[in-house]
Amino acid sequence: MKNFTIRCSSPFLVAQFDAPQAMLSWSLTRPGFTTAHKVAWLYVRNEDLPLSVDPVVLLQQKMNDAGHADAVHLMTSRNVRHHHLAEASAGDAQAACLATVGLGNAVRVGGAPLIGEVVGTINLLVQTSCSLSQGAMVEAVSIAAEARTAAIMDLGWQPRGEIITGTGTDCIVVASPLLGKAENYAGLHTDIGAALGRAVYDAISQGGHVWLAERAKAGHAKY
Repeated sequence: MKNFTIRCSSPFLVAQFDAPQAMLSWSLTRPGFTTAHKVAWLYVRNEDLPLSVDPVVLLQQKMNDAGHADAVHLMTSRNVRHHHLAEASAGDAQAACLATVGLGNAVRVGGAPLIGEVVGTINLLVQTSCSLSQGAMVEAVSIAAEARTAAIMDLGWQPRGEIITGTGTDCIVVASPLLGKAENYAGLHTDIGAALGRAVYDAISQGGHVWLAERAKAGHAKY
């Protein structure tokens, strides 16, 4: 179903597509609409990012040095060996989601930003089987964000007495083929929206449960 290969060699996780894809994200280095063959994650630790280091400069330099300058870049403090893939179908539409899930700086939407907390983030790539118009890609980002939030809320984790909805440093990449008739809609009432929503929900749910299990094993309370 997916049309990308996954290569993981820490500190990099790379999704390499068979053909160029239209992409939309708020990547630190290639935000907005762009065309790319791959999406690349960089795993960083707290000590890699002291206040004196510009994360954008660090990300760009590391990617350039590794031969990933042309990728859409993501940065995560979640070890990229812990990545999760989910695929889903609805009608004639298919979608695949590759995600890394860390919840160290999890917050509830509308809450105050966290200062000095353990870093953690959710980064995901969701790829659709059909071409999407720019409007449909924006809608797809919305559906992916909704699915991510639903998965996190369904974990039932309440680190500060209320269920969290995401992390302060999440990033979403939507990718769709350049060729073929572009679909104009990707909302909840479409096969595309259903497929990508399920793929994102499943990947984030898997990653969230793994992260919570690791936390519990390390001796932290679940709530």
